[in-house]
Amino acid sequence: MTSPVRPHGLQRVAAGGPGPLYRQVKRELQRVVESGGYGPGDNLPNESVIAQALGVSIGTLRKAVDELVHEHVLVRHQGKGTFVALHTDDRFLFQFFHVEPREEFPLEASLREREYPQVDCVGFARGRADEVEAAVLRLHPGDPVVRIDNRLSLGGRAVVHDRLVVSAHTFKGLTEQRFLSRPSTIYNLYQTDHGITVLRARERARAVSAGRETARILGVAVGVPVLEVHRVALTFGDKPVEYRISTINTAAHDYVSLLSKG
Repeated sequence: MTSPVRPHGLQRVAAGGPGPLYRQVKRELQRVVESGGYGPGDNLPNESVIAQALGVSIGTLRKAVDELVHEHVLVRHQGKGTFVALHTDDRFLFQFFHVEPREEFPLEASLREREYPQVDCVGFARGRADEVEAAVLRLHPGDPVVRIDNRLSLGGRAVVHDRLVVSAHTFKGLTEQRFLSRPSTIYNLYQTDHGITVLRARERARAVSAGRETARILGVAVGVPVLEVHRVALTFGDKPVEYRISTINTAAHDYVSLLSKG
């Protein structure tokens, strides 16, 4: 009698391995997703099938899945099952975009529907990583990179100047035409075209004065106060895949971070 085929290469985990059993299950599920066994938007088999393939209880499996959902690797859809998380406009808006119009009553404003920004590419160029870019992206100074400048507008008003830097080796085949013709978000493009899923980001913010380029892109005077947010986008294993500097005109907008429990 032949043994049943395990869903997309899932390997059985054993009690007594490194760490709690549910963490071993989590690592195995993440490994299969990271390797492309299940792609963005794919529906995972039902719990009993996965649990049997891994040799664990459904309770142990659910604990592992709960953590992967919290980390945005997986997503549950009521009545439909568990899916590999796909970058969508809504996910970008609620996980990665934190700029909102300033309101007199901010608690009331938080209940209103958030506005998706209009994104205009104002620069696309290939170059060589400087020391800062190389350090952030774990490259060598001089390695080839792609730099992209975007202007983000809310309510018809330019609010954010984004400068993105990515490794040209990591994002092979990324062209200006493909970037401009993407049907969804930038992170969706990374995921669908290059197999790179941005799971989370580290950010640091500082107050600065607008330089000439940002002043031109945002239509403000050189030297006006702006907020500069440095973001490192991370994929599996906390590997950095994008360095982004967002310069925000805070004359009528705020940087708002929504914190969840946990």
